[in-house]
Amino acid sequence: MNSDEIKGKWSQIVGHTRKSWGKLTDDDVAEIKGDRDVLIGKIQERYGIARDEAESQVENWQPKD
Repeated sequence: MNSDEIKGKWSQIVGHTRKSWGKLTDDDVAEIKGDRDVLIGKIQERYGIARDEAESQVENWQPKD
């Protein structure tokens, strides 16, 4: 998903975010606030992966409606 999609739909996709990346805490989700770069950074931090891998995961992420 791109930055605008994430930011615009954040309140609807918070649950999908937690399902996709279960290691994200409630505080992480609150801090992200739909900001794609913060989401990528939190995924990178919680999962111990490289930034390009986290970016790839977010880019290919398609939350179910």
